[in-house]
Amino acid sequence: MARILVLNGPNLARLGEREPELYGLRDLASIEAELRMLAASRGHELFAFQSEEEAALVGEVWKAKRAGTGLILLNPAAFTHTSIALRDALAGSRLPFIEVHLSNPHRREPFRRRSLFSDLALGVVAGFGPASYRLALEAGCAWLEDERTPSRLHR
Repeated sequence: MARILVLNGPNLARLGEREPELYGLRDLASIEAELRMLAASRGHELFAFQSEEEAALVGEVWKAKRAGTGLILLNPAAFTHTSIALRDALAGSRLPFIEVHLSNPHRREPFRRRSLFSDLALGVVAGFGPASYRLALEAGCAWLEDERTPSRLHR
């Protein structure tokens, strides 16, 4: 059994009400509930944390490290393009993570096409709305459950 953290950045607490044409109508709580059930069905425990504040997200990475977290699903939201502090925490902690985005940043404004996290991530899932989280969790569970996964050897 692994401990999995879903870490969400700014404005994601407003899902369901904020720009539904981009992000859909589901709220974050319902997405997290679905992920908890899926993780539990695979024998894993899932925790979720969301903050508007960069420092709180950085602190949660280090808390996850101390707790023995096996995987992070990270939606840094607007911090994708700006947070060197969050990037440094993930790099320093060496916690494996999958970058998740509801929308496809490459179909949006040019400034959104650069991620400070993608080169550190096991993978990136973007553009499938709330299903992006489920797809990332399924991939992450497969990665956690397969000791022979090549990227697992580079932890």
